[in-house]
Amino acid sequence: ALKTIFALAENYPNLKANENFLELQRELSSTEDKIAYSRQYYNDSILSYNNLCKTFPGTFFAGIFGKTPRESLEITAGERKNIKVEF
Repeated sequence: ALKTIFALAENYPNLKANENFLELQRELSSTEDKIAYSRQYYNDSILSYNNLCKTFPGTFFAGIFGKTPRESLEITAGERKNIKVEF
């Protein structure tokens, strides 16, 4: 989606110079970065949890409390499709 917005901005110099449009570009970029960071943080946390459930003494406590390994967050190709931004 960002590639399309940047290409659109280059075709229209007045739009590129508009402060609101520049702010929109920054916000979209920031949002994408936050989503990627959150996904990575979640998967790292699940990896740590799973490692604790599989190693001693975590295995002992996981068995007592009924904890089992969890699945990592996986995004399908259909969910990763580009979002169309219209003006």
